[in-house]
Amino acid sequence: MKRSSSFRVIVMLLCLVWATAAHAEKGFILMASTIGPIDAGIVAALEDGFEKETGINVRHVGAGTGKALKISEKGSIDLVMVHARSLEEKFVAAGYGTERIPLMYNDFVIVGPAGDPAGIRGMKSATAALKVIAGKSAPFISRGDKSGTHVAEMELWKKAGLNPVGAWYKVYEKGSEGNVPTLRFTSNSGAYTIIDRATYLSIQKEIKLGVLVEGDEALLNRISLIPVSQKKFPAVNSQDTAAFVAWLTAPDKGQKIIAGFGVERFGGPLFFPDSREWHARKTK
Repeated sequence: MKRSSSFRVIVMLLCLVWATAAHAEKGFILMASTIGPIDAGIVAALEDGFEKETGINVRHVGAGTGKALKISEKGSIDLVMVHARSLEEKFVAAGYGTERIPLMYNDFVIVGPAGDPAGIRGMKSATAALKVIAGKSAPFISRGDKSGTHVAEMELWKKAGLNPVGAWYKVYEKGSEGNVPTLRFTSNSGAYTIIDRATYLSIQKEIKLGVLVEGDEALLNRISLIPVSQKKFPAVNSQDTAAFVAWLTAPDKGQKIIAGFGVERFGGPLFFPDSREWHARKTK
């Protein structure tokens, strides 16, 4: 089911109003999450698993990483799930969040038309591929909304030593709606873009784009948790949030769900566990 930007805003506002009242009681957590994991379905899977085991209700509002962090600066959010390290570090340094906690990762890929007019298919370097796209003025779509995906894209352009401008480089005006609509728009435009693999796999049969560049370490997409500071916002439900974070990062609970998510449908996981506890167990 497609969700419009206005629908997301209405849901977000209702959740924030609900959260303001719910913070007075234990047993409720409100999380601001980047949109990609929500659209992939893993956020709901994790929330449901935790609720069934503990009885603690978890609800989320979805927004690009930049907006999710801005929302959390108002004090009505308990936990943030985002994927742009530079923005996350600023959020914590400003005292809004307590710490960055690794949760999971997948990767970004460069997708484009099957005909690949820029000729980047199979290239091992994402930055080299971007240089080719820019050099040939091949159409490229950007979310342009300061989301984690947009931040990752701009960091890659910077590593490539380029400032993308020109008619070939288009900012999607509805990019804040998320990666799914951005990917559909890219397909309809016969263009290239950078997107997370989970989103691509979730709708690959509905679009006319292929994965052309993948596997570069620079394309890793790490997703973190940041508990909102109760010291700054006394109404934050830090106790239940800490329980949720512990559950999400436990190898036999949240990390186990992450490791198996998408395997049955896609033949492989959409995300990979990345918690300190998961890595500690693997090294024993």
